[in-house]
Amino acid sequence: MKKIIITLDGYSSCGKSTLAKEMAHALNYVFIDSGAMYRAITLYFLRNHINWNDDAEVQEALKEINLDFDYNTTTGTSDMLLNDENVEVLIRDMLVSEHVSEVAANQYVRNFGVTQQQKMGEKKGIVMDGRDIGTTVFPNAELKIFVTADPAIRVERRFKELFAKNPNISVEEVKTNLEMRDYIDSNREFSPLRKAEDAIVLDNSNLTREEQLRTALQWVNNKINELVK
Repeated sequence: MKKIIITLDGYSSCGKSTLAKEMAHALNYVFIDSGAMYRAITLYFLRNHINWNDDAEVQEALKEINLDFDYNTTTGTSDMLLNDENVEVLIRDMLVSEHVSEVAANQYVRNFGVTQQQKMGEKKGIVMDGRDIGTTVFPNAELKIFVTADPAIRVERRFKELFAKNPNISVEEVKTNLEMRDYIDSNREFSPLRKAEDAIVLDNSNLTREEQLRTALQWVNNKINELVK
């Protein structure tokens, strides 16, 4: 069967990664978590006290960063490797979440990430989620999906995820963090979050995981059938 590039863009905590992973598994495609890449860079910057507002310092730091994914047989997904260290758990920490949008807004960080992501997509058969995948990374992708959900639902989902790891986290903290990330992602100068003109909108506010997966896979089948005619 013909393989294509599938992009999923959208706001934080709207379920992009979950859907992308499930689609990749169902289609036997490679899942690439672009957000994990920027989180890993953020973790490196925090660890090494890199000032991400200093372009010269950022460019030097990026020379020391190697990103890769390692298949996890237990979870059935790929874990993020930062200089050969598995940082999949560490990059989900709230401290990283608080700064990742600022780091990802830097033009040199963005260029670094986009270049690596484009190399990963050369053979097609990939599902990649992020903020600018359908607009900047793969503007010619065969299928682009823009995932969205009601802000209150997004806060609730993110709170449940973080509360399991940190019972001291508050709903207000999560709400503030998401609002800040939405603003930075949508207003940054380089590759801001926006819906590609040819993207299909998937509002999963009232959909179960099974329903949204079924809908997305139907779109994939429709697109492949359209391309092979």
